Amino acid sequence: MRRPLTNLTLDERRVIASLLQAKVPKTRIAAMLGRDRSTITREIKRNWWHDKEVPQADGYWHMNAQSQAGRRRSRRRKLERLADLRAEVIHRLREGWSPEQIAGRLRIEPTAPHRLCHETIYQYVYSADGQTAQLARLLPERRRKRKPRYARQPRNRVFPLETSIHNRPAEINDRSQFGNWE
Repeated sequence: MRRPLTNLTLDERRVIASLLQAKVPKTRIAAMLGRDRSTITREIKRNWWHDKEVPQADGYWHMNAQSQAGRRRSRRRKLERLADLRAEVIHRLREGWSPEQIAGRLRIEPTAPHRLCHETIYQYVYSADGQTAQLARLLPERRRKRKPRYARQPRNRVFPLETSIHNRPAEINDRSQFGNWE
């Protein structure tokens, strides 16, 4: 069973930093924290400190990693951070605009202080905050769950495995009927 998605805490980052300085392998660090190895590797790669002036300071520093993660987290949810932009988007959704129209209008308005992608609007509409406000009902195509626009399509075989040319009826082979010509 998969563990629920949770962000690394400051204590976990402190453990990672101390174990990295002790030259403990990333696999053992992940096992000690009960996390996947890729989570630890990604954390170290994202928050590795590079200093050109003082190369001895290069490394993973837990306080720096925590502040960088906080900056990334605050940067990502534009509609949750900016109340005026959120109110404008909700107002236009109530007027019957689609997220694509809202994003396009914000892009060309010279007085608009912020730009927004239609995917950001969809993510907010289907987030917990959007679900409590029942924003999905305001969309032109009202769906409970979102069908992602650029989702990968399954690559099934064109012909099922059971269909074989050798199993076709005998009357097709004599070509007496229109449509049986190949």
